[in-house]
Amino acid sequence: MDVKLAEESLSGSWLSTRLGVGTHRLDAMRRSGELLGVRRPGGQDYLYPAWQFAPDGKPLPVIARLVHAGRDAGLTDDRLYEVLAARTGISGDARLADALRHGKDEYVLSIVRSG
Repeated sequence: MDVKLAEESLSGSWLSTRLGVGTHRLDAMRRSGELLGVRRPGGQDYLYPAWQFAPDGKPLPVIARLVHAGRDAGLTDDRLYEVLAARTGISGDARLADALRHGKDEYVLSIVRSG
């Protein structure tokens, strides 16, 4: 997870600037489930997977529902990231995160809800 997370994520400081919110507000958004943030391995800061954002930089509308569904299913945010970033088939590179980018929100939510 370490390399993939670092490669496809945004730092909290960069993201707070991009969204025009302070780092404390960004942290509150992560804690409340508005954003998926994963603690950097071995660090204290959080990384935010870029695939959860629309081209305009705003979180995809499904993200809050997705984070809450994961938490309701007993998944930590780290584990939710692993589920979304994992390949979905035996061959190919398709991931649940890619399905989000293609608008398959209900499909992804159903998988996350199943734990």
